[in-house]
Amino acid sequence: MKKYIVIFAAAAIGGFSSLAAYKALEGNDAGTTRLGEGAPTMVRYTSATPPESGIDFTTAADMTVHSVVHVKTTYQQTQSSSNMFDPFRDFFGDGGGGFNFQFPNQGPQQGSGSGVIISEDGYIITNNHVVDGADKVDVTLNDNRSYKATVIGTDPNTDLALIKVNEKGLPFINFGNSDDVKVGQWVLAVGNPFNLTSTVTAGIVSAKGRNINILENNPGAGKYPIESFIQTDAAVNPGNSGGALVNTKGELIGINSAIASQTGSFAGYSFAIPVNIVRKVANDLLEFGEVQRAFLGVSIQNITSDFADEKGIKDIVGVYISGVSPDGAAADAGLKEGDVILKINGIDVNSTSGLQEQVARNRPGDKITVTYRRSGSTKDVSVTLKNKDGGVAYVKTEKGLALGADFEVLSKEEKAKLKLTSGIKVTKINSGRLRSYGIKEGFVITEVNSKPVNTIAELQDAFDSAKGRVMIRGVYPDGTKAYYSF
Repeated sequence: MKKYIVIFAAAAIGGFSSLAAYKALEGNDAGTTRLGEGAPTMVRYTSATPPESGIDFTTAADMTVHSVVHVKTTYQQTQSSSNMFDPFRDFFGDGGGGFNFQFPNQGPQQGSGSGVIISEDGYIITNNHVVDGADKVDVTLNDNRSYKATVIGTDPNTDLALIKVNEKGLPFINFGNSDDVKVGQWVLAVGNPFNLTSTVTAGIVSAKGRNINILENNPGAGKYPIESFIQTDAAVNPGNSGGALVNTKGELIGINSAIASQTGSFAGYSFAIPVNIVRKVANDLLEFGEVQRAFLGVSIQNITSDFADEKGIKDIVGVYISGVSPDGAAADAGLKEGDVILKINGIDVNSTSGLQEQVARNRPGDKITVTYRRSGSTKDVSVTLKNKDGGVAYVKTEKGLALGADFEVLSKEEKAKLKLTSGIKVTKINSGRLRSYGIKEGFVITEVNSKPVNTIAELQDAFDSAKGRVMIRGVYPDGTKAYYSF
């Protein structure tokens, strides 16, 4: 078993909590640990070190507790399936792996987490894993008013989501600046652990720029995670996910997202997404419905003592460029393999996660100043960031509302990698037809009833014109070919 296990902290007590925890812990050598299983009826925390004399948390708590909401989600449990021998495999070619036998639903499941009101007209930021796949999202305010919420957009790469309730004049939280956060400063975590609403805990910042490898890294499926967490020892438990991490001024400095634990409950450390990333993601989701991701176009690695000795690097600072994409932003600006990046826009970067955080605050087409060292000399260069396709235009995902999914046109690189001439990628599965068929996110639909599809319009037309059985053919990012017949 690993030294510790990082666990998403959004699950509710009960059946869904255990189910969600099992998925979160798969692949982490977690044994039979369940998040929220056997939750205590009373939770008591003590602190060996009392707050400094003169530190008063009451003002910050009062300023923020009314802006943190309880998010409750309902999931129509997906149908279980069993792949069995398929007698039609030879008839349909190499696409099949077996019949998909469906079994009856076992009823809806419940989940819960927290959210933070960021505008008076009802926009709320929370974690993606709190609302991901939910069929229904409800929000309860600190004064017990309840509303149905709409998911505006999600970003699995940062584990953030933007939701909205139809109300005006709501108490909202002010954004702070996560660059100003210092290790050792006092912070408050505000949320709804174990369904205990409006709970405030205190602790200190114990580290910044922490990468805990909790988010899926799968470039082939368009997943480029950003992890540069603020680590604290403020008590955070299941239900706190999506809640606020605030400073003693009552300013939002992070969104609580995860804990490190071997038990599923708080064991000393929690992790929050820095507010400067939260602000950018929220603005993108509001304006575009998705995040406009900017890329520097480099492969990077941390500098250790041994690595510095190997490469002849005198000072163990900055981030080493181990590779440069030929047509990327860095190459255009003249950066080369072997350069050491010291700063982004004047902000020191001493880890890969810290550098990724600084770049992630920008959109394609934005210019940043990169301070780097080459052959003992320190220089500044202006870099125009690009999108994942190597351009500077904003990427727009097409919506397929009737099919219950979001789609994205494949880039040239993705087509070349998968050896395809047609296809559109399923980037998100919502409630709807494709989800009920068992299609997963990342699947590339190449044909519907033997007709190639390259746009959402062609896909929709293929479904609308189909009479009787529909055959969908495609491939997953790992190269696995699949078909779905209905």
